[in-house]
Amino acid sequence: MPAKDLYHDVVKAALLKDGWTITHDPLTLRSGKKDLYVDLGAEKLLAAEKGGRRIAVEVKSFVGKSEIEDLEIEDLERALGQFILYRSIMELDFPDRELYLAVREVIFTEIFEEPIGKVLLDKGLVQLIVFDDTKEEIRRWMP
Repeated sequence: MPAKDLYHDVVKAALLKDGWTITHDPLTLRSGKKDLYVDLGAEKLLAAEKGGRRIAVEVKSFVGKSEIEDLEIEDLERALGQFILYRSIMELDFPDRELYLAVREVIFTEIFEEPIGKVLLDKGLVQLIVFDDTKEEIRRWMP
């Protein structure tokens, strides 16, 4: 099993504060002989619906070895590839779960409010949970 992301416990606490129940830590995806691990699985019961809403969350810190902008892009490329792979496998094994990429507010501003990140959101290629890492709170869901 891979090591937890730097902000794993922060996102877990933020989801709990937001009324989610953690169902998997991590959520195991199996594809043939390979096991892949999404950081968290969660669900929230909604009074207006039968059952509720189920999500899977991949936490990404985007902290490279330096502050060079290219490292953020490399982190984004890796995270996006992982996100697409996980979402594709989840569509087969967990079709009732939506996959989200959890990022700090500063990363949302630096990457996803810029053209390179906006195109990912506008085309629906990635869904985000933006969190405050000091208050352990979810700030927004995209989309």
